[in-house]
Amino acid sequence: MTSVHTSARGEADRAAARPARPGAPGGPPEPPERPIAWSMLSRALSVPLVLGLVCFLPAVIAAQPGSGVRDTAYWLQLVLTCYAGARLATMILSTRRRLLQGVFWMFVYIAMGVAPFAQVVIGQTPTPMVGPRQDLVTAIAMILVGCAAYDLGALLASRRPLRRRTPSARGSGGGPARAHPVRLRLLVLLAFAASAFYVLKLGGPAVFFSSRQEINETVAASGVVTEGSNVGSAFIKGFGQVPALLALLFYTRRLATSRRARRTPSTVLVWVALAALNLVVNNPVSNARYWFLTVLMAFVFTAFPSSAAFYRTVLTTGVVGALVVFPYADKFRYEEGGERPVQSASVFDPLVTKDYDQMVMFANTISWVDTRGHTYGRQLTGSALFFVPRAVWSGKPEDTGVRVGQWMGLRMTNLSAPLWTEFWVDLGPAGMVGGMALIGYASARTDRRYALAVTRAGPGAGSVLAIAAPLIAGYTFILLRGPLLQAVGKLAIAALCLMLITTFREQRAARRR
Repeated sequence: MTSVHTSARGEADRAAARPARPGAPGGPPEPPERPIAWSMLSRALSVPLVLGLVCFLPAVIAAQPGSGVRDTAYWLQLVLTCYAGARLATMILSTRRRLLQGVFWMFVYIAMGVAPFAQVVIGQTPTPMVGPRQDLVTAIAMILVGCAAYDLGALLASRRPLRRRTPSARGSGGGPARAHPVRLRLLVLLAFAASAFYVLKLGGPAVFFSSRQEINETVAASGVVTEGSNVGSAFIKGFGQVPALLALLFYTRRLATSRRARRTPSTVLVWVALAALNLVVNNPVSNARYWFLTVLMAFVFTAFPSSAAFYRTVLTTGVVGALVVFPYADKFRYEEGGERPVQSASVFDPLVTKDYDQMVMFANTISWVDTRGHTYGRQLTGSALFFVPRAVWSGKPEDTGVRVGQWMGLRMTNLSAPLWTEFWVDLGPAGMVGGMALIGYASARTDRRYALAVTRAGPGAGSVLAIAAPLIAGYTFILLRGPLLQAVGKLAIAALCLMLITTFREQRAARRR
C-alpha cells in the first residue's frame, strides 16, 4: 500500500516538473482572444482589406500607362504581389499579434511586390539592370520561393509547443529574462555618457537638426573614419544612439505597465530626460529614414504592448505611408539647395525613381554571381566580423551592394542588397531557401513568446523580450533591405546591451509591478 502511494506521489511530482503547454493548466497562458466587438469588426473589414491589398491596388498599378512588357516577369511579379498582399492581410486580421511576421510581410508587399510591379508595368527601374531579362525572372521566382520557405519555417514553429523556463525552488534563477534594476540604471548612465560623447564629437546638438549630409561630413572630419574603413564611425554612432533608445524603451514599458512607476517622480523624470536625449540623437532630421522607422515602431509597440488596434493600425497605415510618405521623407537628407527635386506625375512614380531597388538589385546580383561565382560564406563572415577594421583584415569583404555596384560601373554604390541576395551570393539557391526557412521559424517562435510576454501574466515591466521584439521588428526593415554588413553593427550593440542588463532571477519581481 505504501509503495502504491509512493509511486503515485512520484508520478505527480514528475508531472508537475514537466513544462506545460501554453494554455494548459499550470502552463504559460496563451494571449487572450480578441473581444467579440473586434471579432465582428474584423469580419466587416476582412473583405475590403483583402480585396484592396490583393486585387484593387495591383489592378490600379496594372492599369498605369507605361512601356513595360507583359512577359513572364510581369506575371510572376503579379503573383508575388498578390501572395504577399494575402499574407499581409492574414497578419492584420490575425487573432493574435504576430509582430515580426507582420513587419516581414509588410516589407515584402511594398518593396518586393508593389514597387517592382509598378517598375515592370511602367518599364523603368531606380537602378539600371545590366543583365538579361531572364535574370529578373529568376530573381522574382527566387523571392517567391524564399517567401514560401519563410512560411514553411513559420508553420513548423507553430507546430512546436513553447517550453517555459522553470524557476528553481529558491527563485535564484531559471525564470524569464528580465532587466536587472541596478544594471538598468547603469545602462541609463551609459546612454547619457555615450550620447554626450557622440554629440560633443560632432560639434554640439545643433548639428543634429541640420541634415544627414552635414552629419556625415562632420563624422568624416572628426578623425574617427580611416581610409577604407567605417568601423570607428559605426561604433560612435551605434553607442551614441542604441543605448539611449534601449533605456527609453525600458522606462517607457515601466510607465506603461506599472501604476507605481507612474506615481514615482524619479522614474518620470528619467523618462523625460531620456526622451529629450533621443530627440537629439535619434531624430528624423539627421538620421536615416529606416533607422527612424525602427525607433518609431519600437517605441509604439513598447508604449502600447497590449493594444491590438495599434498593431493592426501600424500594418495597415504602413502600406499607405510606404507608398506616399516614405519616398518624400528624405527632404532633410541634403542641405538647403542640395536636395533632390521631387517630380511626380503619378503616385506610383516614386516607386520607380527612388528607393525601391531591391528586386532589380537581386537581378543584378544574379548576373554578378554568374560572372564571378558564389563566395561560399565569405560575405556572411565579413558581416559577422563587422567590428574587425580593414587595417587588421586587409581582405575584409565589402558590402554586397557596393561590390555589385562597382561591378556595374556605377559611381554611387550605396545600393540595397536584400537578405535574399546575401544568402544567394554565399550559398546559392539551396542556402537561400534554408536561410529564409530558418528566419521564418525564428520569427514565429519569437512572436509567440512576445505575445506571452506582453500579457498580464507575463514577466512584467522588466521583460527583456517585450523590449527586444519591438526593436527587432522595427530593425527588420534594415535587415531585409541590406546590405547586411551595414545593418549588423547597431543590432550587435543592442544585443550586447541587452545581455549586460539581463537576469533570470525571480526574486523581488513583484516589487517592479
